[in-house]
Amino acid sequence: MTESVSKLQSTGAYQRSTIRDVAAKADVSATTASRALNGTGRMSDETRERVRAAAAALDYRPNSIARGLVQQRSFTLGLLTNDTYGRFTLPVAAGLSAAMADRGVSVFLSAGEYEPESLKLNLGAMEEKRVDGLVITGKRIDRGLPIDLPPLGMPVVYVYASAPEGAVSFVPDDINAAKNAVDHLIGLGRRKIAHITGPRAFKAANLREMGWRSALAGAGLEPFGDAIFSAWTEAHGYDMAHALIEADERPDAIFCGNDQIARGVIDAFAQMGVGVPDDIAIVGFDNWEVFAKATRPPLTTVDMGLPDLGRSAGLALLDMIDGKPVEPGIRETPCTLVVRQSCGAKID
Repeated sequence: MTESVSKLQSTGAYQRSTIRDVAAKADVSATTASRALNGTGRMSDETRERVRAAAAALDYRPNSIARGLVQQRSFTLGLLTNDTYGRFTLPVAAGLSAAMADRGVSVFLSAGEYEPESLKLNLGAMEEKRVDGLVITGKRIDRGLPIDLPPLGMPVVYVYASAPEGAVSFVPDDINAAKNAVDHLIGLGRRKIAHITGPRAFKAANLREMGWRSALAGAGLEPFGDAIFSAWTEAHGYDMAHALIEADERPDAIFCGNDQIARGVIDAFAQMGVGVPDDIAIVGFDNWEVFAKATRPPLTTVDMGLPDLGRSAGLALLDMIDGKPVEPGIRETPCTLVVRQSCGAKID
């Protein structure tokens, strides 16, 4: 139980801890306590940790208004997106918010789909709140927001969205993620590996196809036919599963461009009596857990690490706000293969 909660229970009113309370508990000056919590000043690691422990015990929260007046900052970031469903934005926001909470920074999320006027109003609201910086994210890596950003007078970082030349941007490493997924299937003894994916117009679909081809070439294998492009839907996966089974030769594995396609494939195979993974192994992409874990058998899939993208973007943005040099360009961050039963690997 924190000491602040004890105060609440004993007095019936919440008494907010101050920096002086923290300093007294840690046996340091108020100035030292403030510098320790802000990550500034010269002091021993032991002193800094003692102050942080005292702040945690007291449930101390800094006075953001006072701190902002002193440092001429609002200690808030804006997160602007057109992904109103939140499929990609919410994991990014979770990672960003968690990283910023440790640094006393709040995040304002604003979503506006493809309505330029709505997005402009949301952007105006961010400016009115005087956010220190802005993270822009979306639903695909090759498309930005449907508005031209005016000069904002604040740093901007892009996550899972198209970025202008010279900007700082974070995206998943789709090519290597796909290659690792197919390498895993090859390592399990699969040799006839097909690929079903989304629309050719999506950059992500093309990058994942490149990873599929790269893994096969590296193993001296030919692609099992051409990659099948259509839609990011279960219906597409379902229909293409039927087409593959009705052909003269069947694959022994399918790498799918997303989890919805993989789910449709597995549903079709279940109806046709094709065993997964015994007859055909399946790997998806996205690790959308509502699909992946509920699939029968549970789906092996690529996790894009969206919370890590949000965290990395936030830390880069803080460096930019502090005037530290941040190299412009696209950062492709590693993805992780989450192994479940659909690929045929043994699960401990």
